[in-house]
Amino acid sequence: MKLKDLLAGIPVLAATADMDQEIPNISYDSRKTKPGDLFVAITGYASDGHAFIPKARSAGAAVALCEHVPTCDIPYVQVESSRLALSLLGANFFGHPADAMTMVAVTGTNGKTTTTYLLKAILEKELGAKVGLIGTNQNMIGAEILPTERTTPESFEVQKLFAQMRDAGCTHVVMETSSHALYEGRVYGIHFDVGIFTNLTQDHLDFHKTMEAYCDAKAILFQNCDRGVYNADDPWAKRLMKNATCEKFSYAERNDADLRAENITLGADHIAFTAVTKEERTEIKVGIPGGFMVYNTLDVLGAALALGIPLAKSADALAAVPHVKGRVEVVPTPGKDYTILIDYAHSPDGLENVLSSVKGFAKGRTIAVFGCGGDRDKTKRPKMGKIAADLADFTVVTSDNPRTEVPGEIIKDILVGMEGTEKPYVVEENRIEAIHYAMDHAQAGDVIVLCGKGHETYQVIGTTKHHLDEREIVSEYLQKKK
Repeated sequence: MKLKDLLAGIPVLAATADMDQEIPNISYDSRKTKPGDLFVAITGYASDGHAFIPKARSAGAAVALCEHVPTCDIPYVQVESSRLALSLLGANFFGHPADAMTMVAVTGTNGKTTTTYLLKAILEKELGAKVGLIGTNQNMIGAEILPTERTTPESFEVQKLFAQMRDAGCTHVVMETSSHALYEGRVYGIHFDVGIFTNLTQDHLDFHKTMEAYCDAKAILFQNCDRGVYNADDPWAKRLMKNATCEKFSYAERNDADLRAENITLGADHIAFTAVTKEERTEIKVGIPGGFMVYNTLDVLGAALALGIPLAKSADALAAVPHVKGRVEVVPTPGKDYTILIDYAHSPDGLENVLSSVKGFAKGRTIAVFGCGGDRDKTKRPKMGKIAADLADFTVVTSDNPRTEVPGEIIKDILVGMEGTEKPYVVEENRIEAIHYAMDHAQAGDVIVLCGKGHETYQVIGTTKHHLDEREIVSEYLQKKK
């Protein structure tokens, strides 16, 4: 593609490059740059891509797209924001694939993954659609599973995924959009048919610093979609939707809303409620437990309505939805009289939600096994410690993904929130041993909740990923104890 075509829609401040030259590929990592590439120098948080322009040039880059004039001899295109330009470059390079599909984005602290899976199931069953999914657990093209590294990939990779989905015949895309992705412009230039807001509670303050900034990052979505489906019960909803340019559709349990849940019942293996709009009342049942699942279901119903699918049709699809991996997932424990659940709860709200839900149906004690991630918001650690102390009958404090922090120091921060509790707890830094300890001390009717890892099958220690699948840990230990 000619450089001038790649730059369509991107304001250029200055340029020395030949606009008619052919560009075979775009790179933003000098280690992956190939001859003829357009190298995009992105100013990051850990490093500045401008420092790698000479290395990219040595690898054969034909042009640099940058915010500052390069120090080496290379034709360049200067723009105000390389990061935003990369998103538009990707769209141009792959032929604007998002324009060919119905686009749905989900943002919020918790519930994004479950929401995308439920909505995908409805679209497939009721519209016969082939659906692309981008999210925390995995990326999917219909039934094909693709690996994923983070909730929302870099913008060029997002556009590449869209192109794969379009070329494979996808008619719809449902994607999680993290606050980081919205703030950094990883979905810049993409217009969504429907945007969904689940909730906003403390998380990622190591990045956003304040809850207000965190909220405003998520609010970007509702300035870039046609219809916004939002949680009217959330205290941040008013700020979030203040500058929204889309048509608004609210859902709630407690407040007045366009869609409400009434007559809610929570079971050990399901939730049920009556979904009510001005036009209809429909009975809903989903085979995933937890009070928070009511909201996760309401937002899906609202999005489906925005896409022309009646409540009754959605109800039929939801009744048949299988469990979502790592979200209140039951781990087989044959021959044992206790239950083990795996949940991705890694924020104060997530931990509170899952433990509160389990306490509602556990016949015995609620046992929490949890830790907190390293190199992330430290202020949530004592808060999560207090939540575990308040809600769990017994807690095993352990390690999550310590990353480059000392695990014991992270645990100390957690224990601050557990000071003065009368509830029993133990500390076992080794996560595998912590799970074994909980299993060894479980009694009849107890429910052990392994919190924080969810779908993850690894543990990050230092900068290295080590294999750690909690399902395997439970299974292998049960075999050993036979």
